[in-house]
Amino acid sequence: MGKMVTKGVKENDLPEVKSNTGMWKFFVYSFIGAFMFFVPVTIGEKNSIMLDHIVTFLRANVSGVLPYYALAIIAAGAVYPFASGTWKKSGVDKVFSIFKVVGLLVGVMIVFNIGPAWLFDPDMGPFLFNALVIPVGLLVPIGAVFLALLVGYGLLEFIGVLLQPIMRPLFKTPGRSAIDAAASFVGSYSLGLLITNRVYKEGKYSAKEAAIIATGFSTVSATFMVVVASTLDIMDMWLTYFWVTLVVTFLVTMVTVRIWPLSKIKDDYHPDATPQPEQKAEGNRFAAAWKEAKETVGQAPRLADNVVQNLKDGFLMTMAILPTILSIGLLGLVLAEFTPVFDWIGYLFYPFTWALQLPEPMLVAKASALGIAEMFLPALFVAEAALLVKFVIAVVSVSSIIFFSALVPCIVATDIPLSIPKLVVIWVQRVILTLVFVTPIAYLIL
Repeated sequence: MGKMVTKGVKENDLPEVKSNTGMWKFFVYSFIGAFMFFVPVTIGEKNSIMLDHIVTFLRANVSGVLPYYALAIIAAGAVYPFASGTWKKSGVDKVFSIFKVVGLLVGVMIVFNIGPAWLFDPDMGPFLFNALVIPVGLLVPIGAVFLALLVGYGLLEFIGVLLQPIMRPLFKTPGRSAIDAAASFVGSYSLGLLITNRVYKEGKYSAKEAAIIATGFSTVSATFMVVVASTLDIMDMWLTYFWVTLVVTFLVTMVTVRIWPLSKIKDDYHPDATPQPEQKAEGNRFAAAWKEAKETVGQAPRLADNVVQNLKDGFLMTMAILPTILSIGLLGLVLAEFTPVFDWIGYLFYPFTWALQLPEPMLVAKASALGIAEMFLPALFVAEAALLVKFVIAVVSVSSIIFFSALVPCIVATDIPLSIPKLVVIWVQRVILTLVFVTPIAYLIL
């Protein structure tokens, strides 16, 4: 994925690729990837995308093995920071490494049925483990295989060049960030952030542009959205949910880039980089996009190598997030159940949920507040609510982008100049704006 963003987009700067040999990969592999993520298929009584069908099949046929598989991933994720030495990189890394160990302890207690009674309340540990940990543990690695096809063979580069004319006016970012935005939305926020950070350090994004991309486009991937939709039983409207979420997320970003704190971040470049601002594309844009796609296909690794690398990235990502889903997710559930913390935070959003005439406005406000801890918690909290509430919260949980169990430590670990207080402010802004944008849409379509 790194190649996608770091290349120039000026037609004349692209290497001359005279032959279309191999471009069947652009069509065939991209089609297979898109089919797996975006085309609903009816199997039995269920209409859903193929990725969801694969996970449903595995959960039905190897259910006895899955808790131990998930626990093995959690154990690997808890050990990895200490084995690799990454736990001591910063204070934030130390804190989150401890949370991963706590996640392992919680996982052991749930799988082997030992521990306090409150942990085994159906809405606590078992719900978290069965509704989130196991589906995520399956979906992310399997999704990573098909992401190799979707993002590895020129489709995102092709779209990115075509979208250049809208990126700067709408989002105040270079055209090349269209690729970043698309890759992060359908791919992986962690890999998207790594790309953004690298391009910033190379001098191809300014600090402001990198901050906008990190907080405006680095959503959880389509695979995570499948988990949210499944939890809320709205997979029968998957395409509607996906496209509404994409549109609302980018509408919210259009607003946040124009208000503090993002608007006040300086357009300075990384101190160790030579500034390389993007040149405006010239000539036939479609031809430039096709050349970009051809270059990517020409440089793409063999399919087997690409799949193996993406599968490895998928497992590393799963190892990073499953322990914190259990520890921070459980902490969030405990705070929501036994303390008024999220009620207090929810009062930030209650005036908006009430004014928008949402059903159960306090429930929606509290669920929205839960997203700062872990992006899946809002979905768990409204799983039994009305369809309108479930749809709104499904979009809010993705569009708000910033959450402490995974994205915040990823951003803090980069060179991008974003502090935790600023990230919290941006989260509040995104939740409010998402509620404002998605509620009228939800009323129209439901």
